[in-house]
Amino acid sequence: MTRNLYLGADLAPVLAAGNPQALVAAVTAVYANVQATNFPERAEALADEIADSDPHLVGLQEAVLWRSQTPAGPGSATHVEYDFLQILLDKLASRGKHYAAVATVTVGSDFEAPRSLPGGGLQDIRLTDRDVLLARTDLPASVFSVANPQAARFQAHVPICRPLFGCVPPGNVPIRVERGWVAADATVRGNTTRVVTTHLEPASPTVQEAQADELLSGALNTTLPTVLLGDLNSAAGGVGATPGTATQTYNHLLAAGFTDAWTATRPGNPGFSCCQAANLINPTSSLAQRIDYVLFRGNVTALASNRVGDTQADRTPSGLWPSDHAGVRSVLLLR
Repeated sequence: MTRNLYLGADLAPVLAAGNPQALVAAVTAVYANVQATNFPERAEALADEIADSDPHLVGLQEAVLWRSQTPAGPGSATHVEYDFLQILLDKLASRGKHYAAVATVTVGSDFEAPRSLPGGGLQDIRLTDRDVLLARTDLPASVFSVANPQAARFQAHVPICRPLFGCVPPGNVPIRVERGWVAADATVRGNTTRVVTTHLEPASPTVQEAQADELLSGALNTTLPTVLLGDLNSAAGGVGATPGTATQTYNHLLAAGFTDAWTATRPGNPGFSCCQAANLINPTSSLAQRIDYVLFRGNVTALASNRVGDTQADRTPSGLWPSDHAGVRSVLLLR
């Protein structure tokens, strides 16, 4: 399964802030949206999705860590407000499901800025982004095991240059929006495959395609059969693509020998996986493009695929969608 957890808000207003006052206002609004989209409640629905199908492996994107420091000031915020990974693992454990993070990458999106507190004063809010590969831990090693965990950041990245953040062109660029990948070799009843999960860059097609090339020459460059899970931010065939997602990454991976588990098992079904409204309370699903994938190459056959978190019945008791993405679950046979 691949599952983008949604960090809880759209960060664009923060990056667009042109002065300190606008930055505080933007962080205040963004963090209010994070609180309103209530990850502990959403994690109940996300854990149900995983528990219902017991996948051997789950690739997570935007498994973020929100931290704070009160009052705002020097140093980095360390007080944990929301640890999406631990919250989800706890919800799974409460359902009797046994998973562990076998590989984690902390990507370069580790930002901190102040917000206004309701009673006055400022509080620093810190966002740390992570991609994670979860694996079941309740099966005998003869049935399922995981080895050779790997994690890395891509060399290709997007630089953010704003005077507010201390960057005055042509001076240095203090903020790097980096992405990464994690991988492990999974063995099911004697058959081993390399499983990689990633979240590719949405803002720059050139950077995104370069990141895919890094995967092909790195983690995916193996004699083992390979499975790639993730939010690739590259719309399948351009169908339903919003500006910036009609990139060549998806086609490039198919040309490199990968098969799309969705099209292999659900031909003719658009399988849209993105995106719901930023506040997650849109009454009608607004999924209109497919950018979340299970791809495979080598001695692997796709038996079935389906989406999770995409129907009205999947919404939380307060009416939230589990994420701004639907997840994709595929059953693969290793031969």
